[in-house]
Amino acid sequence: MRRFTAAVLALLTLPIAPLHAQEVTLRALSAFAEGTFFAKNFERMIEKINRENKGVLQLRYIGGPKAIPTMEAGNALRNGVVDIANLSSAFYANLMPEGDALKLARITTAEQRKNGAWEYFNKLHNDKVNAWYLAKQHSNIPFHIYLSKPPKGIEMAGVRLRANPVYRDFFNALGANTVIIPPGEIYTALERGVVDGYGWPTVGIFDLGWHERTKYRIDPPFYAVDVMVLVNLNKWRSLTPAQQKVLSDAALWLEGLDRDNEANMAKELERQAQVGITTVRLKEADAKRYLDTAYKVGWDHLNKISPTHAPKLKTLLDKK
Repeated sequence: MRRFTAAVLALLTLPIAPLHAQEVTLRALSAFAEGTFFAKNFERMIEKINRENKGVLQLRYIGGPKAIPTMEAGNALRNGVVDIANLSSAFYANLMPEGDALKLARITTAEQRKNGAWEYFNKLHNDKVNAWYLAKQHSNIPFHIYLSKPPKGIEMAGVRLRANPVYRDFFNALGANTVIIPPGEIYTALERGVVDGYGWPTVGIFDLGWHERTKYRIDPPFYAVDVMVLVNLNKWRSLTPAQQKVLSDAALWLEGLDRDNEANMAKELERQAQVGITTVRLKEADAKRYLDTAYKVGWDHLNKISPTHAPKLKTLLDKK
């Protein structure tokens, strides 16, 4: 009995293990070049998390496409090569083609979190990308067609346009010949005449010097940008609730930065005009046909590639 009592006392006097998990460091990647418009807010989020959450969670930024090429970012996240990534759904369309629906959304990200769209997309990301859908940025920024030569209305027959999966089908429906190349190669393609223009959002053409080879921008804009922040699902599940909360809170803060985009776009359009980029405003009838074509082609394509999910996604994302 004396030995038993001594053993119990020895156990009771052992140092108590800390209740909090040790600090975790996640590897963070951007599919956009460091310091460019669509990387900047993600980089701000990294700085915020690291500044405010020492001892709990830190992000180690490995950089942009120089670390892992843009079109390989989705696979890198899925396979756990990186833990958290800033990228467009177009960059992992091979894994989850349903991401194509995000460009067709006509409601805000905040509304998507309220009406069930976020949960639906999170489940798709879980199942197809091995990812947790953390945040969606810049959904209030649309796309344009930019050209190096004057357009002929909405007819694009014979025009070679750089595209990606977001707007390739739309450009083809306008009669254009599309070329799929990553953003880092657009300047050279314009310089060499490989393409006559490209699709890109309202902001960002100055980041890589494309304005030097751009003469026209077509209005109205179309679709909506989606820049996702995803976390590898295995890594997400390994985090403590406190660490998950750090990321979830940062996601809402990040999405809130979209409020600055109206001012950012106004400045960008003014700057484009200053360097000589001419705005080509389509006539009312042409503008309607242009936008009707964009959204019809978008939903038709989604119904073709994902007939199971497309109808539900349309009810969640399209304006009622």
